[in-house]
Amino acid sequence: MTDATILAAESEADARPAWGAVLAMTLGVFGLVGAEFLPASLLTPMAADLRISEGMAGQAVTATAAVALVTSLLITVVTRRLDRRLVLVGLSVLLIFSNLLVAMASNLPMLLVGRVLLGMALGGFWTLSAATMMRLVPEAVVPKALSVMFLGVSAATVFAAPVGSYVGDIVGWRNVFLGAAVLGAIALVVQLATLPSLPPRGHSRFGTLVEVLARPGVGFAMFAILLVFTGHFAFFTYIRPFLETVTGVGVEGVAAVLLGFGVATFFGNYLGAVLLERSMRFTLAIMPVVMAVLSLSLSAFGGNLAGDAAMVALWGLAFGAVPVAWSTWITRAVPDEAESAGGLFVAAINFAIATGAAAGGALFDASGVASVFVASGVVLILAALTIVSAVRTRPA
Repeated sequence: MTDATILAAESEADARPAWGAVLAMTLGVFGLVGAEFLPASLLTPMAADLRISEGMAGQAVTATAAVALVTSLLITVVTRRLDRRLVLVGLSVLLIFSNLLVAMASNLPMLLVGRVLLGMALGGFWTLSAATMMRLVPEAVVPKALSVMFLGVSAATVFAAPVGSYVGDIVGWRNVFLGAAVLGAIALVVQLATLPSLPPRGHSRFGTLVEVLARPGVGFAMFAILLVFTGHFAFFTYIRPFLETVTGVGVEGVAAVLLGFGVATFFGNYLGAVLLERSMRFTLAIMPVVMAVLSLSLSAFGGNLAGDAAMVALWGLAFGAVPVAWSTWITRAVPDEAESAGGLFVAAINFAIATGAAAGGALFDASGVASVFVASGVVLILAALTIVSAVRTRPA
């Protein structure tokens, strides 16, 4: 296909927004993020069934993130000659197999293999997501399309946390992962039906990643992303043990608190869009500040159900705005290399997830969950300082 043909096809797509394909991307995000977050709500029964510590079970999150990091850096180069529709569909197939393998896991290595497949799907899908949205709808409605896609993240948070915890207590954690495989299959069917052909653009190479990272302010932005998500996942991966041991609630209480978190992220998506209209820098910086205050407050004053539930919900509200804000940052600050910038973005996030889960697990096993929350707060404050002092919000 010639460049002229590709441009003509994409101009036609610009005139007719592919909202069905946007929905397909949203469902893909829902399935991927839901599977990613499930260990946070099922950590205790998974560890007991596999006869490992909760800190060790938390390394399932680390494995997923580590592989997603590598995949995010390789996906645009390895698939540079493939239609993006084919790539996205293939990643959804990996999601299905991942959940099936985890559901059948009889030991930690088998669990980790399943989570490695999920890491490949996550890293690839997220890397291509922002750039794909820019091709599915006209430029003027890209922020709206991104906000729709991130509703899938919020819905997944609701599914993976309270629903996963509650249903897992009734039918077992393995059946929860089987259900996640079914949801992945539904997303795959919708993607096959709605995603248009998306021929590859340009000639992606490893050097492009370096060139984008070297642009003024981009390196600091990636460092800030790393800090924000490290702080978040150190907190979120170990929220269930905190609620059980510090707040003192059972599985139904955990499900209720996490439901509040998930619902709050829906409103966080909207809050982020509203704040971005006023100031991108303020939006990027204020969220980690709020999350830091909440993390430190939970560590110092946690133990009351109503207070803890309110603070966890406020955390969800703040975090819901974070991915929307940073994805919008990519489309505005690096519009000409959105795929490569997306790869760096996902790599930073998943390095952060791996770091947060691994360091959080070590702190949890050594000195308890309160110390994990203190570390989370400190990292988030550093993130806010980096954003305010060094991140650029316009193209260099």
